Amino acid sequence: MPYTDGNLAHAVDPDRGVINFAEANTMRDRLIVGLDLPTLSEAEKAVRELEGAVSFYKIGYQLAFAGGLDFARELASGGTKVFLDMKLLDIDNTVAKGVENIVKMGMTMLTLHAYPKTMRAAVEAAKGSELCLLGVTVLTSMDEQDMIDAGYEYDPHTLVLRRSEQALHAGMGGVVCSAEEAEAVRRIVGPDMAVVTPGIRPSGSDHGDQKRVVTPAQAIRNGSSHLVVGRPIIKAPDRRAAAEAIIAEMQSA
Repeated sequence: MPYTDGNLAHAVDPDRGVINFAEANTMRDRLIVGLDLPTLSEAEKAVRELEGAVSFYKIGYQLAFAGGLDFARELASGGTKVFLDMKLLDIDNTVAKGVENIVKMGMTMLTLHAYPKTMRAAVEAAKGSELCLLGVTVLTSMDEQDMIDAGYEYDPHTLVLRRSEQALHAGMGGVVCSAEEAEAVRRIVGPDMAVVTPGIRPSGSDHGDQKRVVTPAQAIRNGSSHLVVGRPIIKAPDRRAAAEAIIAEMQSA
């Protein structure tokens, strides 16, 4: 059975960096808009256009290296939730020191690759804070042939489940996976961890470079706690209307 607790109101241990899902009791709180834009001015414009409709934004490499880190701090200081998508991976000490500074930035979520040692180092560094650490399992742009080319012995689905179990044991706040795998992941991690799913495309939209995609409604049915949506909103002629339509589709689930 899919995980379908609509309120997501569960007691959690703050030391594990788990998002308090009782605070995310509407679909509007569960939509994360990816600010995948080349300049700070364009990102600021997008946030202005989405004001009141969206309360959670993702900042990744593209914007981070164009002034986006200061913008992330600014958003967070104003009460907006920020998902910093940095996909950290390095030696333990380097990851830990990076996480310590990201905690000071006031971010809501942070991604790192779901390698066991990396996750354990990050969890220790974030202990006692409200930062939700997310383990990236397998990128949604990768299929089985991509995994073979990269030298992995597992197919994407198997590796996602293996890394989800490792994230649970490491004390992570959640995982990032395709919504295709969210139902199986939810059975592994239980009700309290975040299951954040990119690769979300409304029915009839272009998949772009994503290979494992799911509609917003199906992602919610599958057990996703948060949906990351970039291009279908950012590239829409009316961004606010696009966001509202996706929220409505999420509510329909």
